[in-house]
Amino acid sequence: MNRAGVGAIVLAGGRSSRFGRDKLAEPLAGRSLLERSIDGVRPLVAEIVVVAATDDERRWPDGVIVVNDSVAFEGPLVGLRTGLRRNTRPIVLVSGGDMPTMVESVLESMLARLADPAVEAAILEQEGRRRPLPAVVRTGPALVAADRLIAAGERRLRGLYDELATIVIDEPTWRALDPAGLTLRDIDVPADLS
Repeated sequence: MNRAGVGAIVLAGGRSSRFGRDKLAEPLAGRSLLERSIDGVRPLVAEIVVVAATDDERRWPDGVIVVNDSVAFEGPLVGLRTGLRRNTRPIVLVSGGDMPTMVESVLESMLARLADPAVEAAILEQEGRRRPLPAVVRTGPALVAADRLIAAGERRLRGLYDELATIVIDEPTWRALDPAGLTLRDIDVPADLS
């Protein structure tokens, strides 16, 4: 897929409540979790939008566009909508700011699924369950669906994929590219860093 038509949205507006402190600032192999998450999408996209908490004033990595949630802690679907509104690319790779070990070939495989114009989203399956992040979505349909879902009270990302023409990549397929499952590693508690 042509990188010029692809943007990234990194969701970084959560509370870190299970972690006990700002997990996105935590170091992992010499870089913060957030920096590693941004670096994971950078080679594949032409634009990176980071959606941060309303009062987040950290120093941001070069080359990212930062937008703050208009209302604090409204959930990942609201954060995604905020990012989609700022994004200028027709296809978006969505990840969490706490996903420091995504495998590029898996993300490329997800992006390739949207070469079919009928496909509006691609996500991964793990242990029989659809994982909400990382994801690839078409900006227009995703924004329309997010607006509709949020108006109905939904705040979870999973509902979005029910509204879109979504391809779910089965675990054996993506594990062939990422046997250790690093793409789906996210950091929720300090023990996840080890």
